[in-house]
Amino acid sequence: MTTQRTPAVTATAPAPARRPWRLGGRTRKAVLVTHILSAGAWFGMDVVMAVLVFTAAGGDDETRALSYRALELFAGWPLAIASLLCLASGVLLGLGGKYGLVRYWWVAVKLVLNVLLSTLVLVLLRPGVQEAAEQGRLLGTGTQVQLQPGDLLYPPIVSTTLLLVAFVLSVYKPWGRLTRGRTGRTRA
Repeated sequence: MTTQRTPAVTATAPAPARRPWRLGGRTRKAVLVTHILSAGAWFGMDVVMAVLVFTAAGGDDETRALSYRALELFAGWPLAIASLLCLASGVLLGLGGKYGLVRYWWVAVKLVLNVLLSTLVLVLLRPGVQEAAEQGRLLGTGTQVQLQPGDLLYPPIVSTTLLLVAFVLSVYKPWGRLTRGRTGRTRA
């Protein structure tokens, strides 16, 4: 006697949602190196900017003229390029990496800081540095100019502090997930 077997019906769980795009290992490392180097360059430029601004604030006319003219060399487009490169590489890492762009609090905070600081560099700092450099050129020719170093004292302090916060967030990764699971429930 032969028995006919009926195929067993098995319930299959739905496949987990996969991201349509993910960075490969080598590409992720290259983007990560770019992100780290651009953030380091940005931080270094901020430190040099602080040294020049504080030197100009306490120096004589010749020192002020030289300091403000030196600012123009890197606190204009090079600083803007470093900040935008840091932002672009961070977004790429977020979209193509395991942490996501706004899946974790620390990544979201870093994204907000980067967008805010990049905007401030482009909108406020560059024009202020260009004006200070022009006043430095005039002062170097002997023309009496009223330089107000107070306007340039805050950007390196604020930017350096917020970049340090971003570095610390990258190392310690505090606060956990922004959302829980795939349901999108926020953490209480």
